[in-house]
Amino acid sequence: MVISNHFELGFQLATFALLGIVLIGTLLDRLHLQRLHPRLIGAAIGALIGFALIEAVPLFT
Repeated sequence: MVISNHFELGFQLATFALLGIVLIGTLLDRLHLQRLHPRLIGAAIGALIGFALIEAVPLFT
């Protein structure tokens, strides 16, 4: 996938951040780690993974 403008990059990062909120936030909530703010940590991890994937995938193709 070729990202040609800034809107696509922002949209991808927002999508991964939302997935991180849902998946990682739910995981931390189930592990009873509410003191760590699971939604904020999930969003940060999701955005970092999304950015890493966006930057790394073109290198493999």
